[in-house]
Amino acid sequence: MGKKIRVQRRGRGAPTFKASTHKRVAPTHYVSLTKTNNEAVKAVIEDLVHESGRGSPLAKIRFKNTVFFNVAAEGISKGQEIQLGTAAPIGIGNILPVGKIPSGTMVCNIELSPGDGGKLVKSSGTYATIVAHTPEGTLVKLPSGKSTYFKNSCRATIGIVAGAGRTDKPFLKAGKKLAWLRSKGRLYPITSGIAMNAVDHPHGGGRHKSTSLKPTTVSRTAPPGQKVGMIASRQTGRRKRRK
Repeated sequence: MGKKIRVQRRGRGAPTFKASTHKRVAPTHYVSLTKTNNEAVKAVIEDLVHESGRGSPLAKIRFKNTVFFNVAAEGISKGQEIQLGTAAPIGIGNILPVGKIPSGTMVCNIELSPGDGGKLVKSSGTYATIVAHTPEGTLVKLPSGKSTYFKNSCRATIGIVAGAGRTDKPFLKAGKKLAWLRSKGRLYPITSGIAMNAVDHPHGGGRHKSTSLKPTTVSRTAPPGQKVGMIASRQTGRRKRRK
């Protein structure tokens, strides 16, 4: 009798698969500027803090009697004064609507819809570029290379997310990677299915462990015991070259 495979155990809510969320500092979001949205208001960066499981540092910003957290842009410092609003100048760490940012400016932490607090370009060392302002909206080139339109009232932070080069340094020791992935709620190390016996995994039981005896594709509606491999894949292998 085989054991439950990983996707079955993950759904039971065991501590192995739970992220240590009690170590999180706060979510990143922009403060609401209702009455002062048409002018530049000042805020102060109180501290730069580290959050477990996050690659980039967080900036603790005080605006009047409100404290909020934002991804730290490269070049800002503790005690620095930044500005928020439509009339804010173009400076590192300032927060403006994308419709007021000149073309060619590098930005981060972009709102998908006005007021959502920032959803895109938050990973360390990433940035997006303002391409053009059109009647359809502001055209922004994302880190993936894709260009898309945003509403002019969507806010963004001027600058590049701090922590660039983090992925260039190897972990060197497995324990370091274990602690990092555990803070993100991920299991490490992971044994591949083809290295197991047939009783322990749908892909197990291969004679030389090079290929599986069963297909590696699976239906979208498969139960957890079978839902492993390439789920609802459109194609497998190399893409054929079109003439």
